[in-house]
Amino acid sequence: MLVPSRRRLRLEVWIVLGLSLGQSAVYSVVQLLDKMTRAPLAEGTSTLNRSQSTREYFDLTYQLLDIIFALVPVLLVLYFLTDQRQAAPGDAGQSGSAFRKLGFNFARPGTDLLQGLGLAALIGIPSLGLYAAGRALGITTAIIPSALDAYWWTVPVLILSAIRHAVLEEVIVVGYLLDRFGKFGWSTPLAIAVSSLLRGSYHLYQGFGPFIGNAIMGVVFAWLYTRTRRVMPLVIAHALLDIVAFVGFSLFGKAVGLG
Repeated sequence: MLVPSRRRLRLEVWIVLGLSLGQSAVYSVVQLLDKMTRAPLAEGTSTLNRSQSTREYFDLTYQLLDIIFALVPVLLVLYFLTDQRQAAPGDAGQSGSAFRKLGFNFARPGTDLLQGLGLAALIGIPSLGLYAAGRALGITTAIIPSALDAYWWTVPVLILSAIRHAVLEEVIVVGYLLDRFGKFGWSTPLAIAVSSLLRGSYHLYQGFGPFIGNAIMGVVFAWLYTRTRRVMPLVIAHALLDIVAFVGFSLFGKAVGLG
């Protein structure tokens, strides 16, 4: 099997990021500049799940298509990370599996779930305080987790959207990038720093508070990944955080004066 050169791997990474979260980071910076040049950030608003049509089933179709196509880069990196060598007899193809390499499987469901719950609590509670502080300092926009109309499919779509974000970000920004950065010869601290700054950068459209909070989250998640080599607990934690934010806001936002 031919081993890809560092130059080829760098090109691969740029392509993956250009199709996914690197593209999001560029748009996020432009959106931040747009908001800052219109009014103070504290007066800005960031809506995470928007309605895309006033017609119920067209809106549902658009939402599902967005979720499906957003996951295509995940399939791409799983393909890149899969060992293409012929598996030895009895391996059942598992030795080269990208799912196994990333720990993106159900090999240890109980442990992954407990770690995911712990991470969600560790990140979620301080995040609320950081958001409040950012709003008070005027460096964070008002964040509206969901602006979808109330249909029978709203909550299931928000849950799918949360899972989409979790899989996309943790597989690419943590699992894939740390693997490739290691092949570049980067040190672990440098790889974690770049991964975390990228995570923060594609949240910049929400303001500087979410940039800082997500960068810190990135450090914690990437560090844990270097210890366990499993992205599944990270996916679980991220999905739980987004589900609580998206669904909680959709169901109770107006009742508490947020909607």
